[in-house]
Amino acid sequence: MKVVLPLFYFPPISWFKEFLKSDNEVVLEQFEHFPKQTYRNRTNIYAANGKLSLIIPTQHKGKQAMKDVEISYAEDWQKQHWKSITSAYQASPYFEYYELKLAKIFNSQPKTLFELNLKCLEIVLDILKIEKEFSLSSDYESLPAEEDFRNEFSAKVESEEVFPEYYQTFSDKDGFIKNLSVLDLICNLGPESRAYINNL
Repeated sequence: MKVVLPLFYFPPISWFKEFLKSDNEVVLEQFEHFPKQTYRNRTNIYAANGKLSLIIPTQHKGKQAMKDVEISYAEDWQKQHWKSITSAYQASPYFEYYELKLAKIFNSQPKTLFELNLKCLEIVLDILKIEKEFSLSSDYESLPAEEDFRNEFSAKVESEEVFPEYYQTFSDKDGFIKNLSVLDLICNLGPESRAYINNL
């Protein structure tokens, strides 16, 4: 089945559930108008004080296609994000194994958000040892022939889907938080992350 998915910054687990379905032929949307306050430029991790949103600042130039949205480097957000990720996951079981690969994201300055998100996806697939083919959209279709997931993953409304609990670094203190960034899953479950996603 063909599905069209938005491209996110270290996507939530629910996104990967759709992306990795073996019978899904994935098209990543790059021509949609960039919607604000979505996972396209933010990701949620489990920090010492609970859920923490890491947001990539973008340059505002009116309505733009997602592929053309440029990242702002006026502030050193990369240093802040990496520091937050390190603080959140340095005590997790698998962070040390993936640290060097993840750090690559924050040691370069891609011009566009789409380019950065694509790099994040490629690194996560490398960590999970997953080969998954996908294509990029060639234009914008308001009613695509594919199953449309472009508005399915809300950064504002919690998913109603049930997610089995797994060990999280701070869950003893604040309980289990579901559907966080795939970063949370791979740092805590490591190689078992793929099986977790496939079983959802």
